[in-house]
Amino acid sequence: MTAASQSANFPNMTSSLDLRQRYETDGFALVERAAAPEVAKNLLAIIHANMTRDPALLKSFLSEPRVNEMPAYEFYGYRLPSVMAFHWGLTSRIGDIAGKNLLPTYAFFRVYPKGDRCLIHTDRPSCEHSFSMALGYGDDIVWPLEIGERFHEEKEAADRPKARDFEDDAYRSLMLNPGDAIVYHGVNYRHGRSIPNPNRWSAHMFLHWVDADGPFKDWAFDKKEFPDATDFQFPDTNA
Repeated sequence: MTAASQSANFPNMTSSLDLRQRYETDGFALVERAAAPEVAKNLLAIIHANMTRDPALLKSFLSEPRVNEMPAYEFYGYRLPSVMAFHWGLTSRIGDIAGKNLLPTYAFFRVYPKGDRCLIHTDRPSCEHSFSMALGYGDDIVWPLEIGERFHEEKEAADRPKARDFEDDAYRSLMLNPGDAIVYHGVNYRHGRSIPNPNRWSAHMFLHWVDADGPFKDWAFDKKEFPDATDFQFPDTNA
């Protein structure tokens, strides 16, 4: 493959074994219909309703660029239980693809405005095993996701600056319809969207895990503490 953008033509891989082989060989695996299009549509509807129920609330989701170039609407999954449940519920499935015993770290949702780019980058240690899914496009134009072919050690990748393109590095361009996703090594393979978003908006979900026995295991649950479930008190039916 050359560094020029090329659409990858992959077979319709349905078994975890096929996906695992692709993941091990290429550093990523295309998961067509990771969620049914209807599920992606309705999950986006739930998110949209939550974000827009109050104009003041919507403004609280607007953030300055992180790996993109323009202010975008975004939030961490713990702000919305349905997103957290969706994330945690996929853990066994993604673990089968990765061939690892995974623990979730964090989920992230972002809506990119028209003309925005997702700069070429790698992710932080919480993103050892990552999942990027398209939820919806404002004008139904698929916005390609690009992933580099070169493996980088985590420290080497972290030192590389964000960029608008892959320069001389070869990469692949993937077309994700709503509900389609890729699973990839977020800390080792550079990825992004160098083509400006052609839609009025573009909504995406990013889910991340670490190997429970791996070098980033301390990032499980993104180092958040959860209170123990101590007891369930039932009413006294004899009263």
